[in-house]
Amino acid sequence: MRYVTDDPYGDEQLVHLYDLDNPPGDDHAYYRSLAEGTTKVIDFGCGTGLLTRSLVAPGRAVIGIDPSPTMLGYARRQPGADAVTWIDGDHHVVESAGDADLVVSSGNTMMHVAEHQASVTALAAALRPGGMFAFESRNPAARAWEQWTSDATYGERDTEAGHLKEWLELIEIAGGRVVFDAHNVFPDGHDAVYRNVLYFRTAEEITADLLQAGFTDVTIESGWHGEPLTADAPLLVVRATK
Repeated sequence: MRYVTDDPYGDEQLVHLYDLDNPPGDDHAYYRSLAEGTTKVIDFGCGTGLLTRSLVAPGRAVIGIDPSPTMLGYARRQPGADAVTWIDGDHHVVESAGDADLVVSSGNTMMHVAEHQASVTALAAALRPGGMFAFESRNPAARAWEQWTSDATYGERDTEAGHLKEWLELIEIAGGRVVFDAHNVFPDGHDAVYRNVLYFRTAEEITADLLQAGFTDVTIESGWHGEPLTADAPLLVVRATK
């Protein structure tokens, strides 16, 4: 049995595995360091809220926004979730309050956003003058999608959801838009197929959208420790100041 869901994380059996597969690392430490001294932080595309909840601090308001009802439902049930304001939706639900010190978007969230210009414009409107937007994205020059084949990605493992068989299947490449399916075969034989659409944007394209949105200072590095950007670096770590 095979089924496809529009919500890439719409299966309760797999959502609780997300944090195990994506544990805190240098990326979370980087975003937490940017939050030091802030009083209002927005986590755009917060997912399960693992990073979001770690941003909570005395005197700091933390808001988590995500379009996946399943992921956000899971986030609301976690320890410490009551200290966060959780909002269902995408950039359309971002308030143009102009008082946030920082917006973060981790886990390559911005690559899932089709309306990139509209989204960064909405996030700029949420920030105060001098506020910062920080996120990461994959560099299209590294051509990561070339490794997203069933042969290269097939694996099996024992999880809390049972023994899983997993692989990726590349569906379409059109310019910077890459479509692939993530297969997850459960012990009962049903294959939960999650359709993913990622938008690979160059450093130049990202910078142009940010400047048009009203940001005045854009810095792009290739790692979490200030590594200088190179042409074929796999990661783009972006900071933009309003």
